[in-house]
Amino acid sequence: MEFVTGKKESRTLELSSLLQPEMTGQEVRVSGAVHAIRDMGNVAFIILRKREGLLQCVFEEGVSKFDLKDIREADTVEVTGVLTESEKAPNGIEIHLSGLEILSQPEEPMPLAINKWKLNTSLEAKLNYRPISLRNIRERAKFKIQEGIVRGFRDFLYQEGFTEIHTPKIGARSAEGGANMFRLDYFHRPAVLQQSPQFYKQMMVGVFDRVFETGPVFRAEKHNTKRHLNEYTSLDFEMGYIDGFEDLMAMETGFLQYTMELLEKDYSRELKILGVELPKADQIPAVRFDEIKRLVSEKYGRKIRNPFDLEPEEETLISRYAKEEWDADFVFVTHYPTKKRPFYAMEDSEDPTYTLSFDLLFRGMEITTGGQRIHDYGQLIAKMEKRGMTEEGMEQYLSAFKHGMPPHGGLGIGLERLTMKLVGEDNVRETTLFPRDMSRLEP
Repeated sequence: MEFVTGKKESRTLELSSLLQPEMTGQEVRVSGAVHAIRDMGNVAFIILRKREGLLQCVFEEGVSKFDLKDIREADTVEVTGVLTESEKAPNGIEIHLSGLEILSQPEEPMPLAINKWKLNTSLEAKLNYRPISLRNIRERAKFKIQEGIVRGFRDFLYQEGFTEIHTPKIGARSAEGGANMFRLDYFHRPAVLQQSPQFYKQMMVGVFDRVFETGPVFRAEKHNTKRHLNEYTSLDFEMGYIDGFEDLMAMETGFLQYTMELLEKDYSRELKILGVELPKADQIPAVRFDEIKRLVSEKYGRKIRNPFDLEPEEETLISRYAKEEWDADFVFVTHYPTKKRPFYAMEDSEDPTYTLSFDLLFRGMEITTGGQRIHDYGQLIAKMEKRGMTEEGMEQYLSAFKHGMPPHGGLGIGLERLTMKLVGEDNVRETTLFPRDMSRLEP
């Protein structure tokens, strides 16, 4: 009989341990996948892929006690040897091999050349072979950076007194309404996949004051563009006792500042691999919807076609304007028209045709939508009636307001879009692990 204590000493070392100065000259044991083999005759370089990066191992004829011919790309192995410094090796270290044990071998050759610096293949091929293409060092670096974004979101909001919640993704009806819903049969009852955790976030403000969630949302939009997905990850928060929607923009700005510092500190390796230049978030301009439309139209000679929403080309021009005029990578566009915002958006008391809401644009694309919500039960019911909505199926949501809610608001950030613009990709599928769009349900 044995006791499990929760900590088991590993037989093998990771890169972070190997990079400690005192390890040079020591015999070490390391496991990893064979990323590449470069045979130079009497000497060969076996590059191992590990979770923290690449590690070079040196095979020497007559010294290494195994046959190089037995090793092939994608083998998983455990090696032993002496660790030495090497300027030319990845991370500046290499192992001069004495032994190697094969843990597993592939059944087929690689369908993609993942050991190349860049995957010279189509996006379609990368997605079809997703479990393989993500083994490429540059491809997987995108998702380490994405991890850093989520980590920054969570850590910053915990620090600001938020409570993390987990809301259902199957519901009787959606917070957003409209036709863009995936409908399903739920034990002989109609149900939908949630387009947003909005209703639940608002209800939980009455419980915890400040809440957040990271989770999937579903949009049955028939858009086959570089910026749309039918399932994506939304970073949502909702906060109560606000003085105005400006509090929400300040909170998001704080998150971005915290996250950029975190990425610079803990994800410098991935930033370097991808050549990412982190954006400035020390101060973000906020400009009214109607004003920025006018400014962009005047400066770039583009006629305003849609007075109620921003077109993709306008988003690009607004970001260009913000960079040229204010040297800003991010820009808040505030006071969206009431016509284009959901029923729960609070209207501007000075002009009810506009709402106390905003989008955040980053390098030419909207990555955030947020705003202040109606917290008064009577106002909420009046707004619903004005839009021809019924209370059917919304009784639980409305009950929270009937029994008192503080002034509140929140936002949702598209994780994949934020990652895409941060790392400089032009298709959101590049920064989605396993994309779901109109044509793709696998892998």
